[in-house]
Amino acid sequence: MKPPDTPAPGGTTHPKPTRRRHPVAESASPVTDTPVKARGSLAIGVRRLRRDRAFLTAATVVVVIVVLALAAPLIAALTGHGPNEQFNETGLSEDGIPVGPNAEFWLGTDQLGRDVLVRAVYGSRVSLVVGVVASGAAVFIGVLVGTVAGYFRGVADALLSRLIDVVMSLPFLLFAIALVSVVGPSATVSVGVIALFSWGAIARVVRGQVLSIREREYIEAARSLGASRIRIIVRDVLPNLVVPIVIYSTLMIPQAIVFESTLSFLGVGVVPPTPTWGGMLAEASNNSMYLVAWWLVVIPGLALLITTVAFNIVGDSLRDVLDPRSGRAIGGRT
Repeated sequence: MKPPDTPAPGGTTHPKPTRRRHPVAESASPVTDTPVKARGSLAIGVRRLRRDRAFLTAATVVVVIVVLALAAPLIAALTGHGPNEQFNETGLSEDGIPVGPNAEFWLGTDQLGRDVLVRAVYGSRVSLVVGVVASGAAVFIGVLVGTVAGYFRGVADALLSRLIDVVMSLPFLLFAIALVSVVGPSATVSVGVIALFSWGAIARVVRGQVLSIREREYIEAARSLGASRIRIIVRDVLPNLVVPIVIYSTLMIPQAIVFESTLSFLGVGVVPPTPTWGGMLAEASNNSMYLVAWWLVVIPGLALLITTVAFNIVGDSLRDVLDPRSGRAIGGRT
């Protein structure tokens, strides 16, 4: 029943004002039943990486370097120059000076008349193999030690933590030179030395992560259900360490490449005449040959610089996207 109009003073009545609908509300479209597509953390991370120009550029550079390393025998076949083949007539001038970049030697030759391009691409194979293998070995040791120290705690944590401190305090170059003087230089020794001095950092990170994970509710629930320690570590702890392991593995590869180049430059790495970037730089410094042949330093130096910077950018981008403590992380600030 409609209420009567309110009488006003003097006996007159005023009609009750009607409520006007907002034009925006009138023009709003009705709610549809279109389903909303959910996006997982992996999909969000991939989308952000695809929008990161620095990551895309660095990843492209890494892929190109890997392809060149794999295609080193093909490049040698196309040029007709082996990595250790000497061209005393065409690769050296009458004064015995290396020839610069030309139609036959695209990046010039070294002091022995060898093709710098072929040696550089073969050197990338050594650097990448040593870097990846040494990083993988260091990550394996670091994850193992850090997981045991963080989960079991007590005496195991105290002993392993002190071991980590000792490893991280040892002087890398002095120990490497002393070890090589005993067993002799080789690629295997380089991998072992690099892995030995690199696992401490990731072990400390993994230990901290495990100390936090072991106190969570699902770990307590697994213990109350009678799950063994090994089962809890394999099924519940290690899957939560994938993100830091991937990040630090990517960041350790350029560090291992620099270590290998340093050892080769000092003559305690890969045995010559196997081409390596560090060995090429060492050969260019002998007799100050780089003063008359700038490409002997520029080519391996640029290769080393570009490779390490590209890997570092890839690792930093992955850390920014995957690390929950980062501002660009999934679910974090944008």
